[in-house]
Amino acid sequence: MENTRQVDLKPDPAAPLNFELGFMDQLRMMGNAFWISPVRNRLLALIFALLFIILVTAYGQVRLNEWYAPFYNSLERRDMDGFIHQLEIFTIIAGTLLLLNVFQTWLNQMTALYMREGLSKDMVHQWLKPGRAAKLAGFGSIAVNPDQRLHEDSRNLAESSTSLAIGLVNSTILLVSFIGVLWGLSSGFYLTIGGSQVAIPGYMVWAAMFYAGSASLLSNLVGHRLVGLNAERYSKEAELRFSLMRANENMTAITLARGERNERARLGVDINSVLSVIRGLAMALTHLTWVSSGYGWLAIVAPILIAAPVYFSGNLTFGGLMMAVGAFNQVNNALRWYIDNFGAIASWKATLLRVSAFRNALLQMDAVEKQGATIDFEVDPAAKSIILSNVMICGEAGAKQVVRGFRLKEEFVELQAGEHLLVNGDQGVNRRLLFAAMGGLWLWGQGRISVPPLEDALLMPQRGYIPVAPLREILSYPHSPAVFNDEECSEVLTLCGLDELVPRLDENARWDKKLDTDAQMCLRVANAILLQPRWLILDDILEGLEPNTQNLLANALLMLKDSAVIYFGRSETFLNKFAPTVVHLEALPTNGNGQ
Repeated sequence: MENTRQVDLKPDPAAPLNFELGFMDQLRMMGNAFWISPVRNRLLALIFALLFIILVTAYGQVRLNEWYAPFYNSLERRDMDGFIHQLEIFTIIAGTLLLLNVFQTWLNQMTALYMREGLSKDMVHQWLKPGRAAKLAGFGSIAVNPDQRLHEDSRNLAESSTSLAIGLVNSTILLVSFIGVLWGLSSGFYLTIGGSQVAIPGYMVWAAMFYAGSASLLSNLVGHRLVGLNAERYSKEAELRFSLMRANENMTAITLARGERNERARLGVDINSVLSVIRGLAMALTHLTWVSSGYGWLAIVAPILIAAPVYFSGNLTFGGLMMAVGAFNQVNNALRWYIDNFGAIASWKATLLRVSAFRNALLQMDAVEKQGATIDFEVDPAAKSIILSNVMICGEAGAKQVVRGFRLKEEFVELQAGEHLLVNGDQGVNRRLLFAAMGGLWLWGQGRISVPPLEDALLMPQRGYIPVAPLREILSYPHSPAVFNDEECSEVLTLCGLDELVPRLDENARWDKKLDTDAQMCLRVANAILLQPRWLILDDILEGLEPNTQNLLANALLMLKDSAVIYFGRSETFLNKFAPTVVHLEALPTNGNGQ
């Protein structure tokens, strides 16, 4: 079972739900996603292999640090034989470390690859669970540009999580390995004060901890704005990409309307929003550089300055000094991991916030209707009719009471198989919310909707989806093309006036670009007739079509003699051809209670 935190409604009855989690809940959410992922075992194997390589590498670096003393002492003594011998030892140690580094790089990349595979597939899986994405669309900003969260944010989170986690483990192991070395070297450190020798146990260790600790504190103070700025940047970048995509999709209409100047201005606003956030990031990173680079340059001489009093007092050889400097740098680098990666951590936390909030929102969609005023939506496997009883639709997702909504004027409506219904409404009433409610996608309101199994129903929105696929696959969507033979596919294409497409059943193309609006609707109706649903619910699909096309499609739909057909809209063609029962939607007063 997946663990999710319940979200709370704000006092405003029309206020949106908040899907953001605390930092620990974010980690728990994404950790659970990893644990249930099919790539978990492969990732665990890679992680154990990485841990082994890091431990062996740390041991090699300790041995390399021990090599400093005899190497520099041989230089100090001008001992050529000792110098050559130490170079031979260095070749063995460095060659081994090189092999380990190459193998670790490969493991790093494979870990990032499987991390991305697990996270991306999990996010898409959660997004495309029945009804979730469509329900989420009513919740404002969390549903804007889901492609950004599913693609860029998921990729960034997987790659940065891998990189930062490996870096943290590597630094921790080096810290544990070298802090003991540095402490041991510090045991012989004596400072001469007033003619007396004073021992300071762990002198170099405390100095390294103070040095790195002060840098971490300053980094936090200077760079605290980076997390919020990174989160805002990802959001603004997604909005810009969506605007560019929308302009490209509608370029013909923009060009014919001579609207390029308007679109330049519109895109300019989005670009300026991105640039404004980047300017803020640039200043924050510039301020952080004062700390990170300043301490980085100081690290060149800091260990020598710290050990210099002991060296000049004669209590430390030159080789011992170099060994102490090497150990100090390893401990300092391990302690400075947070400072060196502060910007990357801020970006990671911003991405973690966006991905975890989106995943949490998707998980909440299965039960979000329990949070507000909801319709009693029932799928009855034994039902032989559709029933609408005292239905009232709320205009805001998640609201505690019906606000800015409308109601079905007829208190009780029942539709049997083979019957026809036309749903009309007042000007300004959003009929599509009731259309979505009948598919279980909009549950906010009051009253009761009882429907047969949704597998026996087909809901056709006015703007439909035509996948990039062969025609036979589009005709059979969402079923397998193997379910229907060529004769059945050809028959429905001919019935819907698409005779010229019969020889092209196996052609794979962007049919939404090749076909005009009328032909696309004919293709969608052909799909509905081929599927033979018992319940067909149409959202004003005849609106805007040529009169001949309207008549053609209405006649084609009449072939579904055993199907109940519900039509949302004011189509005179449907009214004349089907002689349906007509029901009406009326807007509620602003107090939302219909009184």
